[in-house]
Amino acid sequence: MPAVVDVLRRDGTATFGELRAVVSGHAIRAALVAGTIRRVAKGVYALPVTPDPVVAARAQGGLVSHLSAAVLHGFDVLALPDKPQITVPRGQHRRLSPVNCELHWADDVPSEGHWTGKLRTILDCARTLPFAEGLTVADSALRLGAVDRSQLVVAAAELRGPGSLRARRVAASADGRAESPLESGLRAILIEAGITGFEPQVVVRDRTFSARIDLGNSELMIGAEAESFAHHGTRGALARDCRRQVSLTVRGWRLLRFSWEDVMFDRDWVVAAFRDAIAGSPGHHNVRTAMARRRGAAA
Repeated sequence: MPAVVDVLRRDGTATFGELRAVVSGHAIRAALVAGTIRRVAKGVYALPVTPDPVVAARAQGGLVSHLSAAVLHGFDVLALPDKPQITVPRGQHRRLSPVNCELHWADDVPSEGHWTGKLRTILDCARTLPFAEGLTVADSALRLGAVDRSQLVVAAAELRGPGSLRARRVAASADGRAESPLESGLRAILIEAGITGFEPQVVVRDRTFSARIDLGNSELMIGAEAESFAHHGTRGALARDCRRQVSLTVRGWRLLRFSWEDVMFDRDWVVAAFRDAIAGSPGHHNVRTAMARRRGAAA
């Protein structure tokens, strides 16, 4: 079960009913008492105000970095940082400050500016964060044109020390076609599980129909969608989704739809669902096998 703060990181604010749909009432009350969430209006909750990362960086004599810098650059992140992430020169001690922050130490901290540059930020995230989080930042940076892929791959190849192999893996896997953090997170699960053949934003089109699928394997005709409630939570959106799924199904596609909770908290189930679909497990119609049987019967 996700924590209350995880839900609020995703949506910013939530009503008691929205929280109660995914966490227990006890968890909500405990988070209020602990101060990890706050009530901003009757029945509406949010995270506590996050300290200004630039203020935290100046207090520590460093630069805003990692996920905090990614947010300042406008990159998508899978989850917002709990507190400002700051990089200071190696050997510098933590300074006394009322602003709580997460410190990183490095040899090459620029003396100008308030946060790390775009390429440096992507690489910092790639080498220190879990693969899915690093990939989300890199995908977003490529989509925004902040760096190009060859630049990222070359820079990652030049890294040495802890996290360099992780950064190279992120750089090799990054794809600017990804359109959302949740989509990047879903693709990261497949990459880590060794499931190949799925590409971002696959287009299915004929004379009367056109749709893009978050992740698709055109050979197997399996698609996957990373679903956000914010984009699918209205009656009109539900109707469009139903018609779109039926249109894909009658064209032979199997569409797997995964929620934020699935991607963030139940990776094993997501992997199992993909493997079952690929294997043509009971309950899934194996289109290619059926077509082959029909061709054999006709002959």
